[in-house]
Amino acid sequence: MKELIKSDNNYQALITQISDTYRQGQRNATIAVNSHLVETYWKIGQDIVEFEQEGKQRAEYGKALPQNISKDLTIVHGKGFSLSNVKRMRQFYLEFQKGATLSHQLGWSHYVELLKIDDKLERGF
Repeated sequence: MKELIKSDNNYQALITQISDTYRQGQRNATIAVNSHLVETYWKIGQDIVEFEQEGKQRAEYGKALPQNISKDLTIVHGKGFSLSNVKRMRQFYLEFQKGATLSHQLGWSHYVELLKIDDKLERGF
């Protein structure tokens, strides 16, 4: 790491203060992005489930629906829509249908781990 310019204590305090502010801003941005990603994946899961439940005209898609979604959205958006992730988004919505109760303290990877727990009561802790 490069050595900082040597100066008086007031200047060093300023550098420390700015650095702390910058780091806090980075943390806040990361938390905000993670929170929005969780909300986005929940909404995508909702869209998939509502599409599936719309009736017989949708039944023709059957089990191929997640594969088709994964394929098409990967073409459109690139990463983020693997088959396993699309299935997780759907499951996420089904397991946490009250979107307002989602914790903004948890990121997507935390919810993925929670989805692996079969017991709903255990998952709640």
